[in-house]
Amino acid sequence: MSLDSKQTEDRPLTSHAQLLAYFESPQNIASQSLIGLEHEKFIYPVGGSAAVPYEGASGIGALMQSFAKNGYEEYREAPGLPVIAMTKGKAALSLEPGGQFELSGSPFQTAREAHAENVEHLAQLKANAAALGLRVVTLGYRPFDSIPQMPWMPKTRYRMMRESLGARGKLAHAMMLMTATGQVSLDWEDEADCARKVMASARLSPVLVALYANSPLVEGKPSGYLSYRSHVWSDVDNARCGYLPSMLDGSFSYAAYVEWALDAPLLFLRRNGNYLSPKLNFRQLMKEGFEGTPARFGDWVDHLSTLFPEVRIKKVLEIRAADCVDAAMTGALAALMRGLLYDATALGELETALPKLRLPAHLQLHGLAQREGLAGKHAGRSLGALATEVVEIAQRGLMRLDPADAPLLQPLADVAKSGKSPAHRVLEAPRGPVALLDAFTA
Repeated sequence: MSLDSKQTEDRPLTSHAQLLAYFESPQNIASQSLIGLEHEKFIYPVGGSAAVPYEGASGIGALMQSFAKNGYEEYREAPGLPVIAMTKGKAALSLEPGGQFELSGSPFQTAREAHAENVEHLAQLKANAAALGLRVVTLGYRPFDSIPQMPWMPKTRYRMMRESLGARGKLAHAMMLMTATGQVSLDWEDEADCARKVMASARLSPVLVALYANSPLVEGKPSGYLSYRSHVWSDVDNARCGYLPSMLDGSFSYAAYVEWALDAPLLFLRRNGNYLSPKLNFRQLMKEGFEGTPARFGDWVDHLSTLFPEVRIKKVLEIRAADCVDAAMTGALAALMRGLLYDATALGELETALPKLRLPAHLQLHGLAQREGLAGKHAGRSLGALATEVVEIAQRGLMRLDPADAPLLQPLADVAKSGKSPAHRVLEAPRGPVALLDAFTA
C-alpha cells in the first residue's frame, strides 16, 4: 500500500551511494525489531456476488469514509478528489485497484498485538459494511467476477499502472483487480542480517504459498491452481516480480537489490503534482535525468514501491507469498515469521530445513506449491511435512523469544498437519456464487 503522499525528497540523486543509504537508514538493534501486518479483503453486497464500485451510497468510497466515526482521518490525493484512504496513528486503510480493502497495520513488538489490531479493524469493517448492506470476504482471488466487469478505484497511481503494467503482462490487470493477500513486515539489524532474512524468506516462499493457498477458482471454475493468486504474478512484469537470483545463490546484498531495481522500468514519474510515464528504467533516469532535471530521491522511493518481488525490501522487509485468509490464519503468519526470523536459533534451523535450490529448480518448486499446495512433493517429501517442520521451528523460536505469541500458531499447525491447503475448503464449498461467498464471509 502506498498513500502516494506529496514527495518530500526533492534532493537530486547523483550516486549509487545514495540509493544504498536508503536501505541502511532503517537498521535496528534486535531488541527494537518490530512486526506489522497488512490484510486485504474483498467487499461484496450482502446476498450478491458482484464487485462493489467506488461510487454510490453503498459504494467502496462510502465504506471508506464511514471509518471517520472510528477515529480515522480522510486522505485525498488533492483537495476535491475522492477519499482513497483513511489514517489513524501509524495505521492506514487503503484501496487496491479493484476495491480490495486493506489495513496496513501499526508496527508492534509482538505478533499478538498486530493480530489484535487486525481483529479490531475487522470488527469495525464488518459493522460499517453491514450498515451499508455490504459484507467482507476473505479469499485470495475473486472466484466469480470477470476482469471486463470490474470497477477501478479513482487513484492516479492505478490509472498509470493500468496502462503501463497492462502492456507488460497478460495477467497484470488480474493482479490489480482480482487478488487479495496478507503480508508481514519485519525489521533487520544490518546488511548481513537483512541478506540472511531475505534469502531465508525467499527459500521459504513456496512453503508459504502452499500453507496459504486460498484461490482455486477463476470465473467459477477450478483453475488448476490452488493459489491462482500466486500464479498470476508469473505474468505481470518479469522485470519487477518474482525472485532475484541473488536471493537463492547466497549473494544477496543491498547492492544486488539496487542493481536489480535500477533495471526495472518506471511505472510513473511524479513532477509538479502530475504523473508522467517516461519510457525509461531507473538506471537511465539516473544517467539522463528527465526533461532537463535530475533524478530525485523521491523518485527512488516511488520506484521501490512499484517493485513486486516475492520478498521486498523498502524501509521494512515484506513477506508477500500468502493469499488472503481469515484473521486467525493471518495472525498466525505474523507469529510464524517472528518466530522464524527474530530468533537466531530458529533462523539457523530454518536455513537447514529448507531445500537449497538455484533459481530454475526453485521456480519449479514454487509452481508446484501454486498447483498442488501442501500435497505437492519435493524430493519425495510433501510440502505439508516440510510446512509442519517449519511451524515447529517457529514454535520453538517463540518459546525462547516470547511464549505468549506461540498460541497464534495453532491454526497454521492444524493446516500443515492436515496436508490440505485452505483452497480445498473452497473447492468443497457450494459452487453457487452467493452460497460460496457466504461460506467465506468474515
